[in-house]
Amino acid sequence: MDIKHSVGIPAQPAQVLTAPACIERVYGPFPGAAAVHGVTHDGTHVWAATGTRLLAIEPASGQVARTLDVVCDAGCAFDGTHLYQIAEARIHKIDPASGQVLASIPAPGQGGDSGLAWAEGSLWVGQYRDRKIHRIDPATGAVLRTIESNRFVTGVTWVDGELWHGTWEGDESELRQIDPASGAVQQRLVLPAGTGVSGLESDGAELFYCGGGGSGQLRAVRRPQG
Repeated sequence: MDIKHSVGIPAQPAQVLTAPACIERVYGPFPGAAAVHGVTHDGTHVWAATGTRLLAIEPASGQVARTLDVVCDAGCAFDGTHLYQIAEARIHKIDPASGQVLASIPAPGQGGDSGLAWAEGSLWVGQYRDRKIHRIDPATGAVLRTIESNRFVTGVTWVDGELWHGTWEGDESELRQIDPASGAVQQRLVLPAGTGVSGLESDGAELFYCGGGGSGQLRAVRRPQG
């Protein structure tokens, strides 16, 4: 059973593994999509939240396979069956076949939310300017746990027990692996200056997919191995 508690801003270790992000591929911009806000992966397609449409993109070809007309102005996630999408101050549970909203819960940031991920039966929600990640109950929206960061939080993802989030402040962006218990930074992948990171999702294997904000692009970044 989860107990609601907060993890404060941690003291960072003396040595944090830091490396340039290895960008494998750039997708987009996509027709009719001015920005990419949130990103998720359903095992086959990469989904990009573009404001008014969710795009299902084929990673190999870069082509848009499907679109869903839904409000999607921040992070999205996939639980193996359903999509979850931040829409202003709400998080909608969506049928990926029809685009129908099946349920809706309040977002913890009340409109200040950013990334979204699914792990361990919960939703993990980034709060951009508040520099926090919340673990919430997907049925009620109740906050179960809070991790604080010392940087703006954009996208959030879990892969192989690792918690990663994107940061974007000014012209500086990076992907950070943090300790899910303490919040301490463990690894940093630094993107080129001027390259923004909005949404973030792992493909469950070797790649991260990163939304590029107002560039309208999506980037595949090599995930460190070992």
